[in-house]
Amino acid sequence: MDKPLVNRVANSGLITINLEDFFPTEKLMSFDLHEYLFKGLILKEKDFRAALKEHDWSQYQDQNLAIFCSTDAIIPVWAFMLVATYAEPYAHRIIQGNAETFYTTIYNQSLEKIDPTIYQDKRIVIKGCSNKPVPTSAYVELARLLRPYAQSIMYGEPCSTVPIFKRPRVITKSPK
Repeated sequence: MDKPLVNRVANSGLITINLEDFFPTEKLMSFDLHEYLFKGLILKEKDFRAALKEHDWSQYQDQNLAIFCSTDAIIPVWAFMLVATYAEPYAHRIIQGNAETFYTTIYNQSLEKIDPTIYQDKRIVIKGCSNKPVPTSAYVELARLLRPYAQSIMYGEPCSTVPIFKRPRVITKSPK
């Protein structure tokens, strides 16, 4: 009478891709140029260079660094470049932009390395409900990459998914 429990999800042949697996392991730190503006408006080159020489760059050792300005000031391109040259011996990765820009950039770089052909004719679940700040753009890019190959793409958890894409079945007629 007692039938064994069957894990239908495990036996379904679904492949789950968790974008959190691509999340960088190094901490993200920020360098806000706003802190170096004269009266919060302009960047004085001489003062800025002096401040950068005094800055403790070792705090970025093996960390990721996002260089940005949190105000609406006009910042010359060379200022971002200068910060990057000071941080480069210490930081793991450096980008110009805020945290969202950083994660978008990192995810794009990671997803470019995926060989989508390994998902040919597979049923894919792109896991949702992440505990880390996975950018929406990563979900969009992964769906775009997989669409030409996957039999189906779903979003969510294997027990409760939202269909995103399903390749139409090709019905062939047998000759009479």
